[in-house]
Amino acid sequence: MTGGRDRDFQGSEPLEPTEAYARWAATYPPVPHNLLMEMEQAAMLELLPEVRNKVALDLACGSGRYVNHLRARGAANVIGLDLSREMLAAAPSPQKKLLQGDLCALPLASAAFDLVVCGLAVGHVENLHSVIAEAGRVLHAGGDLLYSDFHPFGALAGWRRTFRATDGREYAVRHFTHWFEDHVAACRAAGLEITAVREPKIEITHKWKGSPAVLVIKALKKA
Repeated sequence: MTGGRDRDFQGSEPLEPTEAYARWAATYPPVPHNLLMEMEQAAMLELLPEVRNKVALDLACGSGRYVNHLRARGAANVIGLDLSREMLAAAPSPQKKLLQGDLCALPLASAAFDLVVCGLAVGHVENLHSVIAEAGRVLHAGGDLLYSDFHPFGALAGWRRTFRATDGREYAVRHFTHWFEDHVAACRAAGLEITAVREPKIEITHKWKGSPAVLVIKALKKA
Protein backbone atom coordinates (compact mmCIF):
# COMPACT_ATOMS: atom_id res chain seq x y z
CA MET A 1 0.00 0.00 0.00
CA THR A 2 1.20 3.52 -0.66
CA GLY A 3 1.25 6.54 1.63
CA GLY A 4 -0.28 9.98 1.34
CA ARG A 5 -3.94 9.05 1.79
CA ASP A 6 -5.88 11.75 3.58
CA ARG A 7 -8.70 9.55 4.78
CA ASP A 8 -8.70 10.15 8.51
CA PHE A 9 -11.33 12.87 8.54
CA GLN A 10 -15.06 12.99 8.21
CA GLY A 11 -17.39 15.94 8.26
CA SER A 12 -15.90 19.44 8.04
CA GLU A 13 -12.73 19.99 6.04
CA PRO A 14 -9.59 19.75 8.23
CA LEU A 15 -7.34 22.77 8.56
CA GLU A 16 -3.98 22.95 6.84
CA PRO A 17 -1.19 22.60 9.43
CA THR A 18 -0.05 26.23 9.12
CA GLU A 19 -3.52 27.53 9.93
CA ALA A 20 -4.12 24.91 12.60
CA TYR A 21 -0.94 25.65 14.53
CA ALA A 22 -1.47 29.38 14.25
CA ARG A 23 -4.74 28.83 16.14
CA TRP A 24 -3.26 26.25 18.53
CA ALA A 25 0.01 27.97 19.46
CA ALA A 26 -1.40 30.06 22.31
CA THR A 27 -2.40 26.93 24.24
CA TYR A 28 0.32 24.51 23.09
CA PRO A 29 2.80 23.95 25.95
CA PRO A 30 6.30 22.44 25.44
CA VAL A 31 5.28 19.29 27.36
CA PRO A 32 2.95 16.37 26.56
CA HIS A 33 -0.65 17.46 27.04
CA ASN A 34 -2.58 14.33 26.12
CA LEU A 35 -2.25 10.56 26.48
CA LEU A 36 -0.96 10.02 22.95
CA MET A 37 1.83 12.57 23.41
CA GLU A 38 2.81 10.97 26.72
CA MET A 39 3.08 7.58 24.99
CA GLU A 40 5.00 9.07 22.09
CA GLN A 41 7.49 10.92 24.27
CA ALA A 42 8.20 7.88 26.44
CA ALA A 43 9.04 5.82 23.34
CA MET A 44 11.11 8.61 21.79
CA LEU A 45 13.18 9.14 24.94
CA GLU A 46 13.69 5.39 25.28
CA LEU A 47 15.36 5.35 21.85
CA LEU A 48 17.14 8.69 22.13
CA PRO A 49 20.90 8.12 21.73
CA GLU A 50 23.58 9.76 23.86
CA VAL A 51 23.52 13.44 22.91
CA ARG A 52 26.15 14.93 25.22
CA ASN A 53 28.43 17.23 23.21
CA LYS A 54 26.51 16.39 20.01
CA VAL A 55 24.90 18.71 17.47
CA ALA A 56 21.15 18.08 17.20
CA LEU A 57 18.23 19.28 15.12
CA ASP A 58 14.58 19.18 16.20
CA LEU A 59 12.34 19.26 13.12
CA ALA A 60 8.83 20.65 13.59
CA CYS A 61 10.00 21.72 17.03
CA GLY A 62 6.82 23.64 17.85
CA SER A 63 7.09 25.28 21.25
CA GLY A 64 10.34 23.45 22.01
CA ARG A 65 9.42 20.12 23.60
CA TYR A 66 12.36 18.09 22.27
CA VAL A 67 14.68 21.09 22.10
CA ASN A 68 14.33 21.24 25.88
CA HIS A 69 15.09 17.53 26.30
CA LEU A 70 18.14 17.68 24.05
CA ARG A 71 19.58 20.68 25.86
CA ALA A 72 18.89 19.14 29.27
CA ARG A 73 20.79 16.02 28.22
CA GLY A 74 23.90 17.98 27.34
CA ALA A 75 23.80 18.48 23.58
CA ALA A 76 26.47 20.98 22.56
CA ASN A 77 24.22 22.72 20.05
CA VAL A 78 20.50 22.31 19.41
CA ILE A 79 18.58 23.95 16.58
CA GLY A 80 14.80 23.87 16.36
CA LEU A 81 12.98 24.35 13.07
CA ASP A 82 9.27 24.80 12.46
CA LEU A 83 7.08 26.14 9.66
CA SER A 84 4.80 28.00 12.07
CA ARG A 85 5.89 31.46 13.22
CA GLU A 86 3.26 31.31 15.94
CA MET A 87 4.60 28.06 17.37
CA LEU A 88 8.17 29.34 17.34
CA ALA A 89 7.03 32.46 19.17
CA ALA A 90 5.50 30.22 21.84
CA ALA A 91 8.89 28.67 22.69
CA PRO A 92 9.50 30.04 26.20
CA SER A 93 13.28 30.49 26.22
CA PRO A 94 14.88 33.31 24.21
CA GLN A 95 18.15 31.34 24.31
CA LYS A 96 16.83 28.70 21.94
CA LYS A 97 18.19 28.66 18.38
CA LEU A 98 15.03 28.53 16.31
CA LEU A 99 14.51 28.74 12.56
CA GLN A 100 11.44 28.96 10.41
CA GLY A 101 11.54 26.48 7.56
CA ASP A 102 9.93 23.72 5.55
CA LEU A 103 10.55 20.05 6.41
CA CYS A 104 10.84 19.30 2.69
CA ALA A 105 13.45 22.01 1.98
CA LEU A 106 15.60 22.54 5.05
CA PRO A 107 17.62 25.79 5.06
CA LEU A 108 20.59 23.92 6.51
CA ALA A 109 23.92 22.54 5.31
CA SER A 110 24.37 18.89 4.43
CA ALA A 111 26.03 16.52 6.91
CA ALA A 112 25.79 19.11 9.70
CA PHE A 113 24.12 17.12 12.50
CA ASP A 114 24.78 14.12 14.72
CA LEU A 115 21.09 13.67 15.48
CA VAL A 116 17.78 14.72 13.92
CA VAL A 117 14.52 14.28 15.84
CA CYS A 118 10.98 14.94 14.65
CA GLY A 119 7.93 14.42 16.83
CA LEU A 120 4.50 13.70 15.33
CA ALA A 121 4.95 15.89 12.26
CA VAL A 122 5.69 13.73 9.20
CA GLY A 123 1.97 12.95 8.89
CA HIS A 124 1.33 16.59 8.01
CA VAL A 125 3.29 16.07 4.77
CA GLU A 126 1.94 13.98 1.90
CA ASN A 127 5.37 13.19 0.44
CA LEU A 128 7.09 11.22 3.20
CA HIS A 129 10.11 10.54 0.98
CA SER A 130 10.78 14.27 0.74
CA VAL A 131 10.84 14.75 4.52
CA ILE A 132 13.04 11.73 5.22
CA ALA A 133 15.40 12.61 2.36
CA GLU A 134 15.99 16.07 3.82
CA ALA A 135 16.50 14.69 7.32
CA GLY A 136 19.02 12.23 5.90
CA ARG A 137 20.79 14.93 3.93
CA VAL A 138 21.58 17.06 6.98
CA LEU A 139 22.83 14.06 8.99
CA HIS A 140 26.46 13.08 8.74
CA ALA A 141 27.40 9.43 8.23
CA GLY A 142 26.84 7.55 11.48
CA GLY A 143 24.23 10.04 12.68
CA ASP A 144 20.75 9.06 13.86
CA LEU A 145 17.26 10.04 12.79
CA LEU A 146 14.60 9.55 15.47
CA TYR A 147 11.02 10.38 14.57
CA SER A 148 7.41 9.55 15.35
CA ASP A 149 4.10 9.44 13.55
CA PHE A 150 0.52 8.64 14.41
CA HIS A 151 0.16 4.90 14.00
CA PRO A 152 -1.53 3.91 10.71
CA PHE A 153 -3.95 1.80 12.77
CA GLY A 154 -5.60 5.11 13.59
CA ALA A 155 -6.56 5.61 9.96
CA LEU A 156 -8.30 2.24 9.90
CA ALA A 157 -10.08 3.07 13.16
CA GLY A 158 -11.20 6.50 11.95
CA TRP A 159 -9.16 8.53 14.42
CA ARG A 160 -8.68 12.24 13.78
CA ARG A 161 -6.00 14.73 14.73
CA THR A 162 -7.90 17.40 16.60
CA PHE A 163 -7.35 20.25 19.05
CA ARG A 164 -9.41 22.80 20.92
CA ALA A 165 -8.48 26.42 20.20
CA THR A 166 -8.83 29.49 22.40
CA ASP A 167 -12.22 30.18 20.79
CA GLY A 168 -13.49 26.97 22.41
CA ARG A 169 -14.04 25.20 19.11
CA GLU A 170 -12.53 21.85 18.18
CA TYR A 171 -10.66 21.67 14.89
CA ALA A 172 -9.24 18.80 12.86
CA VAL A 173 -5.76 19.05 11.34
CA ARG A 174 -5.01 17.62 7.92
CA HIS A 175 -3.11 14.36 8.24
CA PHE A 176 -1.74 11.91 5.69
CA THR A 177 -1.50 8.25 6.59
CA HIS A 178 1.93 6.69 6.03
CA TRP A 179 2.08 2.92 6.35
CA PHE A 180 5.07 1.13 7.82
CA GLU A 181 6.27 0.03 4.39
CA ASP A 182 6.23 3.70 3.34
CA HIS A 183 8.61 4.51 6.19
CA VAL A 184 10.87 1.60 5.24
CA ALA A 185 10.99 2.71 1.61
CA ALA A 186 11.60 6.37 2.48
CA CYS A 187 14.44 5.53 4.86
CA ARG A 188 16.06 3.17 2.38
CA ALA A 189 15.89 5.76 -0.39
CA ALA A 190 17.54 8.33 1.91
CA GLY A 191 20.44 6.03 2.80
CA LEU A 192 19.09 5.33 6.27
CA GLU A 193 18.92 1.95 7.97
CA ILE A 194 16.10 1.42 10.47
CA THR A 195 17.65 0.18 13.72
CA ALA A 196 14.70 0.27 16.12
CA VAL A 197 10.91 0.55 16.04
CA ARG A 198 8.42 1.12 18.84
CA GLU A 199 4.62 0.85 18.61
CA PRO A 200 3.34 1.80 22.08
CA LYS A 201 -0.18 0.58 22.79
CA ILE A 202 -2.98 2.17 24.76
CA GLU A 203 -2.91 0.45 28.16
CA ILE A 204 -5.48 2.36 30.20
CA THR A 205 -9.16 1.39 30.26
CA HIS A 206 -10.32 2.80 26.96
CA LYS A 207 -12.35 1.84 23.91
CA TRP A 208 -9.09 1.25 22.04
CA LYS A 209 -7.17 -0.47 24.84
CA GLY A 210 -4.44 -2.67 23.38
CA SER A 211 -4.32 -0.77 20.10
CA PRO A 212 -1.08 0.81 18.84
CA ALA A 213 -1.30 4.60 18.94
CA VAL A 214 2.12 5.79 17.81
CA LEU A 215 4.87 4.61 15.49
CA VAL A 216 8.42 5.58 16.53
CA ILE A 217 11.36 4.89 14.22
CA LYS A 218 15.11 5.20 14.74
CA ALA A 219 17.37 5.04 11.69
CA LEU A 220 21.12 5.25 11.12
CA LYS A 221 22.70 7.30 8.32
CA LYS A 222 24.90 4.83 6.50
CA ALA A 223 28.40 5.74 5.31
